[in-house]
Amino acid sequence: MLTEREIDQASRLLIACWEQGRRLKALPEAIRPRTRAEGYAIQARIERHSAEPLFGWKIAATSKAGQAHIGVDGPMAGRLLAERVLPDGGATPLGANHMRVAEVEFAFRLGRDLPPRAAPYATEEVLAAVDTLHPAIEIPDSRYDDFVTVGAPQLIADNACAHLVLVGAAAKADWRRIDLAAHKGRGRNEGKFEREGSGANVLGDPRIALAWLANELRGLGITLARGQTVITGTIVKPIEVEPGDHVLADLGILGGLSIRFL
Repeated sequence: MLTEREIDQASRLLIACWEQGRRLKALPEAIRPRTRAEGYAIQARIERHSAEPLFGWKIAATSKAGQAHIGVDGPMAGRLLAERVLPDGGATPLGANHMRVAEVEFAFRLGRDLPPRAAPYATEEVLAAVDTLHPAIEIPDSRYDDFVTVGAPQLIADNACAHLVLVGAAAKADWRRIDLAAHKGRGRNEGKFEREGSGANVLGDPRIALAWLANELRGLGITLARGQTVITGTIVKPIEVEPGDHVLADLGILGGLSIRFL
């Protein structure tokens, strides 16, 4: 079991790589997490380096294909830092990002707390705590040279590949009356290609994914807090990007947003 000092060392190393745009083959053996719990303990230290309240959470590996690609057997939670949130319609340099993809997602903003408790949260309870639904684009990245081989504990420690995110305006349509599993969404790399998917690509339903996140945090003793935003995983195959590209996400009546890459 990792000591508090080793957990802190691992977190500091990953944060330094994040800030400096460099990568590791893997965490050093002496400070490498062996379990999901140790991975989350390392990840939790990220908040200490943020000057603002936590923006929210992401869910990684929400499709069987995504899980198979990175060699994990289930989803993972990661923290979204306020400093890493981009404006809709803005631009960002790709810089040292080596994943170089954009992902089209549903985002749920909480209207009240979901604190830890003994009993699991039902999907209906979690949805009742949601205030608004938004379209979102995630721009993930990893601090590892080969993120598909390091395993779930190290990926969780690396904040589940969180990097940048943008969240669009709240949907004006009555999203609670929409079958989000069947709802279609599109991602377009302007002038190059377009891809379509549906909410079913996210653990079968983004509402189920949201409930999974609430219960994952519950098990860790963490409150999913009022005002936080949860992005539930990509509904289309990740969109490859390079400098000069313009990516648009379209969730139909639920809204859309865009980002340019420099």
